[in-house]
Amino acid sequence: MRGSARIAVVGGSVVFAVLLVGLLLWNPQTETARISSSEPLVFYCAAGIKPPVEEIVRAYEEEYGVAIRLQYGGSGTLLSNIRAAEVGDLYLAGDASFIEIAREQGLLAESIPLATMRPVIATAKGNPKNIGSAQDLLREDVRVALGNPDAASVGKQTRIAMSQAGLWELLERAVQTRGVFKPTVNDVANDLKIGTVDAGVVWDSTANQYPELEIAAPLTTDDSFTMQVTVGVLKSSKQPTEALRFARYLSARDRGLMALERHHYTAVVGDVWALEPEILLLSGGVNRPAIEETLRAFELREGCKITRSYNGCGILVAQMKAGERPDAYFACDVSFMDEVGRLFDQPVDVSETDILIAVQPDNPRQIASLADLAAEGLKLGVANPEQSALGALTKRMLAAAGLLDGVMSNVRSQTPTADLLVNQLRTGTLDAVIVYEANIAQVREHLDIVRIDLPSAKAIQPFAVARATEHRYLTQRLLDAIASAESQERYQATGFRWLYSAERP
Repeated sequence: MRGSARIAVVGGSVVFAVLLVGLLLWNPQTETARISSSEPLVFYCAAGIKPPVEEIVRAYEEEYGVAIRLQYGGSGTLLSNIRAAEVGDLYLAGDASFIEIAREQGLLAESIPLATMRPVIATAKGNPKNIGSAQDLLREDVRVALGNPDAASVGKQTRIAMSQAGLWELLERAVQTRGVFKPTVNDVANDLKIGTVDAGVVWDSTANQYPELEIAAPLTTDDSFTMQVTVGVLKSSKQPTEALRFARYLSARDRGLMALERHHYTAVVGDVWALEPEILLLSGGVNRPAIEETLRAFELREGCKITRSYNGCGILVAQMKAGERPDAYFACDVSFMDEVGRLFDQPVDVSETDILIAVQPDNPRQIASLADLAAEGLKLGVANPEQSALGALTKRMLAAAGLLDGVMSNVRSQTPTADLLVNQLRTGTLDAVIVYEANIAQVREHLDIVRIDLPSAKAIQPFAVARATEHRYLTQRLLDAIASAESQERYQATGFRWLYSAERP
């Protein structure tokens, strides 16, 4: 082979190898993240949180190529701007009360807590006026700066705290006479820094960011004035998935929250960062028709993946006892939550459905009650009591009625889930089955039902977040999605009664 030809072959091999390595190393998720946002995210941010937020935004823009346009101001002023403009993607408020106002006004979709902070009285280093309490702010020789109560969250909380202490009118007059109201907490801190005032009320985290200042005293010892810094995704966002992705980055314990802690904020224990987080949901099969559409919509909006495992709750409980660790568990009945309750936070009851007898059209065996299921020659189907909540509840109900032996003698089929029983009934293999009303909602016109007149003839479906999950807030938002108005309509259309009432703190 000629030298030039050999060089060409070798050169071509090198190029091929480089291309192959590039393909192996290429991460389509990262590439998609860098190009998925065609317009900058508009981020309304409370001015007091500016230092860490700017650091976090720069890191995110550099890592993922998503432009973020920041607008700073007092939390109240920003909320007014959002309401007037009806555009934007994210809103970070200095205290959660503004987030609740935004939600009540229909401006906010999701929200994620970031950190906590408290209002304190700050002075120049050394506290030259010897200020030790809120009462000292009323002294004639003290010039005071406060946040505007209608613009800045620190000002709003100052007005509330001092009103409760009976000092607000006096303090307001003192500020109007010899002090100043400022639009943001940073403006208050800067006035203290340059010495135009003697004292001011700022957040503890703000005071700790200024080496020229010190905290003279807490504004109040009431723990209810520990405020939660919260970021929310606005309903006006045209890029909700990208906005949520950045909100997750901002609130991640190994990303944004690290910057908040460096800037003296008391951060929450946030989720672990993942570009496309994945959570494992174990769910009783009865829930599937009611929640599956909600799960798909949640995955699309959040840019996450939910791995579902639908099965009989007896099987799911056995898996967890053997070491399976889901992020959330949605049981068929509370009795199957109790067995693994130590793995989860306090469960919430989402829905309930009746246990009933489903029979062939026109009820040819003339079944009218549980006792009729013991009739000679009847072919009955029930759920397996070891594998499913329905089976365990059925066994318990029959035993309490003194009918267990007689009815079970007619059982021709025991299955881990009721869907199989319904199919066997429709094909004529069985004369009757004991199932949940939710199991037959989609085929109701093809069957007849017999109600069971017993208080125990129902199951309640609880949802719980795992104590060990690394995606607690994401999983809580999944519960919020399940609790949405659209989800409730799906529940009612699939044979459930709604129970859950979400009350936010």
